[in-house]
Amino acid sequence: MRIAVLFVACTLAPAQSLDRAYEALRARDYDTAVAGFIKAIAADPSRAAVRKDLAYTYLKIGENGLARDQFQEAMRLAPNDTQVAMEYAFLCYEAKEVGQARRIFDRVRKTGNATAEQAFHNIDDPLAAGIARWNKAIELGANDFSAHYELATLAEQRDDLPLAAEHYEKAWRLLPDRRSVLVDLGRVWKALNRNADATAALLVASRGGEARAAEMARELLPSRYPYISEFRHGLDLDSSNVELRRDLAYLLLRMNRQSEAEPEFRQLAEAPANDLLAAAQLGFLLYGRGEREAARPLFDRVLAGKDEDLANRVRAVLHVQQVGTRAAPPAVGAKEMAERSIKAGYMKDAVKYLQLAHEADPGDSDVELRLGWAYNILHQDVEAIYWFGLARASSDPRIAAEAARSWRNLRNATQRFRFTAWLFPTFSTRWHDAFGYAQIKAEAPTGLGIRPYLSARFVGDYRQKMALAGAPPQYLSESSVILGIGMATTPWHGIVGWGEAGQAFNYVTHRMLPDYRGGVSLARGTGHPLRGESPGWFADAAVDAVFMSRFDKDVLFYNQTRFGYTAGPKAVRLQIYGEAGVTLDDQRQYWANFGEGGLGIRLTGSFLPPSMYFTFDALRGVYLINEGNPRRPNFYDFRAGLWYAFTH
Repeated sequence: MRIAVLFVACTLAPAQSLDRAYEALRARDYDTAVAGFIKAIAADPSRAAVRKDLAYTYLKIGENGLARDQFQEAMRLAPNDTQVAMEYAFLCYEAKEVGQARRIFDRVRKTGNATAEQAFHNIDDPLAAGIARWNKAIELGANDFSAHYELATLAEQRDDLPLAAEHYEKAWRLLPDRRSVLVDLGRVWKALNRNADATAALLVASRGGEARAAEMARELLPSRYPYISEFRHGLDLDSSNVELRRDLAYLLLRMNRQSEAEPEFRQLAEAPANDLLAAAQLGFLLYGRGEREAARPLFDRVLAGKDEDLANRVRAVLHVQQVGTRAAPPAVGAKEMAERSIKAGYMKDAVKYLQLAHEADPGDSDVELRLGWAYNILHQDVEAIYWFGLARASSDPRIAAEAARSWRNLRNATQRFRFTAWLFPTFSTRWHDAFGYAQIKAEAPTGLGIRPYLSARFVGDYRQKMALAGAPPQYLSESSVILGIGMATTPWHGIVGWGEAGQAFNYVTHRMLPDYRGGVSLARGTGHPLRGESPGWFADAAVDAVFMSRFDKDVLFYNQTRFGYTAGPKAVRLQIYGEAGVTLDDQRQYWANFGEGGLGIRLTGSFLPPSMYFTFDALRGVYLINEGNPRRPNFYDFRAGLWYAFTH
């Protein structure tokens, strides 16, 4: 009954919000109407009509930008709604998005809409005339920045992208300091599917020059760090870009490609760049391999320069007394702004400031570590791995250790192929036998929420007497090696679904049998885990539903809950807990329907490999079904086992 009430309430709530919105709209209470429409859309985002009404309400209160966004989404949901398309196009034209407006009017006019036909020509005819006029001016010798830029802008608005790309590039060549033109060029090249050229143009615009252009370029670039080939392509476009070449040089250096990095530093250190940071780094490389005389002129230039912080780095290498530093370089300010952004929760802003700090001082490993953390929080783990990888080489032991730990954790989670293995040998007094369970699995994360895998399982026992009367049930020991291929879902709130098909080889009977199994598992925990940072209370629970074809197509359900205390230092860590569990199956077999509870201990420490621990459990159990049970309805069991797992 309670579930039914909740269902009805959840169903009626959006409808009530919508009714209130229309009532408020009739009463000209536009703020209340907007709030009601937004609630209704949140409950069902696919309702184009509601978005349309919200857009008109926004127009009534002068929020044309918000109205345009809602019309755009309504047009996506209902592409044949001519009225919505026209409203969106007019608002785009009003917002100076001439190209988008022209495209929408062009599409609608082909349906016979006279208004769209007229609106299209009102836009297209002046564009065509302007393009013809600027083409004629250039033919007559007006080979200046304004002519090429105006022609490119009109061509882009008219969707003549090859012409736009040609003249954006010519305009930039005439005035290379106007990096915003490179952003325009990159955008057009991207639309033309010239992705490599687009990335090169945006990369050049993102390094040095106009701050606003650099910010716009970063928004269009891939979120990952650029590849070496992309840096080189960018330098082919703009060989004089000091910041771009410096970033390439440091990237090569971090990748242990010193022979390629050194010529880049040398080119930066020489005229016309005269880059002191590159001169210092080149000097460090020469000094480190014993060419001290070659390094001396470079160090002298740095010591004579105005960057006291950089000069002090050179003095530290030469073991010369350092002098007081001058005002902090801009990178300090960028780091401070990044720290403020992190504390405020603005991680995208933090990444931008940290990128600026890295560009100002590519050798600052603390910035690299922070970039790794920021990208990790933003769930951009490929970029996070890259920055953690750079920070691992830090000369600061703390930074290097933290970066290495984070790099390993993320690499295991994002690598193309992942190999996992676990084993759990255990002894049970209830069955007077030792059992062994193990699995080796090779997974291929797809990023699509599923992970195909290959698996080899082992399930066996020491006595190998499954066929004898009074022996444990088969589910405890299949005496088999099982090879299979399967698929599992990515964990979601601790829930995993999986299924596999394969062949089982029974090493006692030497029989081969098909094996199909699958299920759903849920594992959740809270408090202080066994390998956690500190002692304290903990609780965990595991629930499994498993189908196994070889057990008469049986479905078994497991549930186990523990609650206890984690005690001791990391050197010797102990968990003491109470536990309770229940096992059921859909065929109501006695051996698969029982409950048990008792006390247990887990033991681990720094003397054991990670993820290895011993378990000891003392349990009292009761069979829930006794039909066909050759044993007593109650039992005691003492179990001792060893768990070990690793991932590569």
